[in-house]
Amino acid sequence: MPDIDADFLALPMRRLADAALQRARDLGADHADFRLERIRGRYLALTDAELDSEHDSDTLGFAVRVIHDGVWGFAAATELSPEAAVAVAERAVDVAKVSAAASTERIELAPEPAHTDATWVSSYTVDPFEVGPREQTSLLAGWSRRLLKDNRVDHVDASLLAVKEQKFYADTAGTTTTQQRVRIAPGAEVFATRGGLLDSMRTIAPPAGRGWEYVSQVEPQLDALPELLAEKLAAPSVEPGDYDLVVHPSNLWLTIHESIGHATELDRALGYEAAFAGTSFATPDQLGSLRYGSDIMNVTGDRTAENGLATIGYDDEGVATSSFDLVREGVLAGYQRDRRISRLQGYDSSNGCAHADSPATMPIQRMANVSLAADPYGPSTDGLIEQVERGIYIVGDKSWSIDMQRYNFQFTGQRFYRIENGRIAGMLRDVAYQSTTTDFWRSMRALGGPSTYELGGSFMCGKGQPAQVASVSHGCPSAVFTGVRVLNTVQEAGN
Repeated sequence: MPDIDADFLALPMRRLADAALQRARDLGADHADFRLERIRGRYLALTDAELDSEHDSDTLGFAVRVIHDGVWGFAAATELSPEAAVAVAERAVDVAKVSAAASTERIELAPEPAHTDATWVSSYTVDPFEVGPREQTSLLAGWSRRLLKDNRVDHVDASLLAVKEQKFYADTAGTTTTQQRVRIAPGAEVFATRGGLLDSMRTIAPPAGRGWEYVSQVEPQLDALPELLAEKLAAPSVEPGDYDLVVHPSNLWLTIHESIGHATELDRALGYEAAFAGTSFATPDQLGSLRYGSDIMNVTGDRTAENGLATIGYDDEGVATSSFDLVREGVLAGYQRDRRISRLQGYDSSNGCAHADSPATMPIQRMANVSLAADPYGPSTDGLIEQVERGIYIVGDKSWSIDMQRYNFQFTGQRFYRIENGRIAGMLRDVAYQSTTTDFWRSMRALGGPSTYELGGSFMCGKGQPAQVASVSHGCPSAVFTGVRVLNTVQEAGN
């Protein structure tokens, strides 16, 4: 396991924290926390083996958040000096005082134990920032040239996104944490036009909390892309109707994200996201009674999952992370919570879901790795397909749509296969499945075993005003859903 980088540890984080927190105490703050953060990012994009975009970023700064007379105050800066830290603490208190006139509810935090000098590093082998962009570009170009040699491919995009996030946190309760995590998203997509149709096929290795070593997961998928794309372009268009679906984890993770992950954020369920990304149908009055899905449905929020994009040792309020139930045997069993929302709803602790996406932003409640458990004795994906007489097997994610209450939705995918009498009977195209959240999850009749379980996810989950971006993973097995409405996307578009 790598150590936290020495150049980050050499920063005067403790001197700055001591200066800021003491000044906040002196000014009468009920609570204060200090967060120093460095975020390195790299994005490479190639078009037909030629570098199209290269962007390296390095963000360094700190923030002070206070509660003063029951009101939030927040300020941030980039100058790493004790004098600047004192000034930022003063500004945060001033913000709280000015905001008091508009405050409608007193801010209180759920109690949490202090964690002194805690450290945590994510699970990776090779730091992607120790590998030069020239070498990384060369790898992506090699993938692209390899794919372009196939005459079934007209165009290739290849990309790499990598992030290293380092944080030091301290608060007036005595918690101090220092953490480092790395995440990466490599991929390639091929395009072709045949018979007036334009389509694409993408690798399905998801982004992950891994290092440079993870790019080897993409390599085995490349050679299949031209054949898969050619088969898709030649496939018949789906006949709309009700079908049984076998959904692969590379597609199902996104349905989990939109219909469970966001719906079980407690701040959203209480109406706090209404102006930007909607609320949730899964309101607190239904906790313990809402039949979310079938009785084989067990979903957890987990900020400790190996290689998860939302995995961290301690959140941005100093809370030790954990795993917790969201849906148990098909019934709504819990929510994702930060300290403020937990206290507001009478919980005696948080479950570690506070996160800020930069040193200039205030922590808000963000999604954990929300995952659907496999059946410990479940079959392989082929075994699930054998259970279906007439259906569709769906692999890979693509477009999606869901309403502001996380209830009515529609999802497409990368690959679709007709199932007849328990066997794959060729590829289909133009498929979208449509349902409501509860109808869909209540129709889940079978889950794959642990061998089918995979961790999908996204670098780009948006929330908040001003908007913040967070990364999150979702694990799940393959699963069977019965009687789901399937649309023909071309017919729906009027073409």
